[in-house]
Amino acid sequence: MKRPPPRPRGGDGETAGEGGSGGGFGKGKGKGRWGGGSRKRNEQRLGVGGGGALSLAAFASAKSRNTGYNPALIKKQKEFYKNAKLISKYKRTKKQKNQSSNPPEFPIHEGGGDFNVPKPQHKGKKRTAQSLKEEYEKKRAEVEKTQKERDAVIQAKREQREKSEAKRRELREKMFKKTRSGQPVMKYRIEHLLETALES
Repeated sequence: MKRPPPRPRGGDGETAGEGGSGGGFGKGKGKGRWGGGSRKRNEQRLGVGGGGALSLAAFASAKSRNTGYNPALIKKQKEFYKNAKLISKYKRTKKQKNQSSNPPEFPIHEGGGDFNVPKPQHKGKKRTAQSLKEEYEKKRAEVEKTQKERDAVIQAKREQREKSEAKRRELREKMFKKTRSGQPVMKYRIEHLLETALES
């Protein structure tokens, strides 16, 4: 399709910006890419009022776009899955325990000769339960021990920090002492300098 020839600029009473979809900043823009129609639509979408600024509602809606990243929700889901795992594990162990406590029933002969009946053996199961209990107690003791050690380290650090802060406070008070005339007392300053020199 051929393009129509360009119109003369001053002849028909049209200004440069009027008519057609010509560029520039004239009044009668067409509905092209940057034309009047799309600009109006953009202003309505953004909620631009007479001042040219965003309205509060438009700003809030622009800020509250759902990105799909919500740390609180992710944490909640992780906790849910963890709890589900623990519950399934608990149910499994409970089921195993019930199976071990209820031995299979063997037929008993009425003639009194039940010497062929094998006796159910609970010793192996008891041993495993006992060993599990011992293992749990060992782990618990280890955890308690590490907790106590950690608490002791934290307490020592706290005491050391308190001592150093008290020392610093005392030194600061000495350094800021002044004579009656408003001059700093040099005695403490010289003592501090001597101490630092002896330490190094």
